[in-house]
Amino acid sequence: MALYTNNYVFVAIFLALGILLPIVALTVGRFLRPNKPTEQKQTTYESGNIPIGDSHVRFNIRYYLFALMFVIFDVETVFMYPWAVAYKQLGLFALIEMLIFVLLLVVGLIYAWKKKVLQWTSI
Repeated sequence: MALYTNNYVFVAIFLALGILLPIVALTVGRFLRPNKPTEQKQTTYESGNIPIGDSHVRFNIRYYLFALMFVIFDVETVFMYPWAVAYKQLGLFALIEMLIFVLLLVVGLIYAWKKKVLQWTSI
């Protein structure tokens, strides 16, 4: 029973450190950094250009959908690369798992295509 209690103590220590260290670091940073707000510092930064209009602009949702599709297929590559490197050691079972994984991604892509998420022109 003492062995399990030791494991919980380690988890509690890591949890406490994971919560307290960022809080302490941000608090110390707040007290150490200079605080001299000016009107120019509080304006919107637009790559050196003078900001014109409101800073809250509504973007087309398609930008976010394309970005999400990119992230999905980027993550797919991250999962497939180590599998491809270690293919000979993994065997047939890993091949079937990867085929199921790719199949699920293809089904998602077909679903997005059918819902016309990938069309750039407005409807």
